[in-house]
Amino acid sequence: MSYGRALKDITWRERLLSEVGKHLDMARVHFVGRVKYRDYLRVLQASTVHVYLTYPFVLSRSLLDAMAAGCVVVGSRTCPVEEVIRDGENGRLVEFFNKEQLVEAVVDACAGRESFGSMRAAARASVMQRYDLRTVCLPRQVAMLGRGDGS
Repeated sequence: MSYGRALKDITWRERLLSEVGKHLDMARVHFVGRVKYRDYLRVLQASTVHVYLTYPFVLSRSLLDAMAAGCVVVGSRTCPVEEVIRDGENGRLVEFFNKEQLVEAVVDACAGRESFGSMRAAARASVMQRYDLRTVCLPRQVAMLGRGDGS
């Protein structure tokens, strides 16, 4: 999912491959293109790590989807992401412009997939406790409507 504009004369896939392609094991990298939402969730569930960099922007549903699916999320240490991810507990935070820190966090997640089980569980629990539609968000919205004051 992306909210930015398209590149001129090159796709984001081509740009990624031109920058780091020679360092990637292409047997482990998948470009799935546009998929139905249920298939997107399956991809997240099968993923080893989900990189979520935003500078600064609103928090998108894709971060919550990834956490709810039990992904290890490596996110940028920016205000909207810090509202959800607690570094080392339910995800990893890296400085937005620090490429080395990002690479290290992703490599750690890939190399030690089994050792991140508690972080994956904590990520899912965080989303369920704070953002579940039926038990958290919808009741709060209904309560706000019932008050009629918008607070």
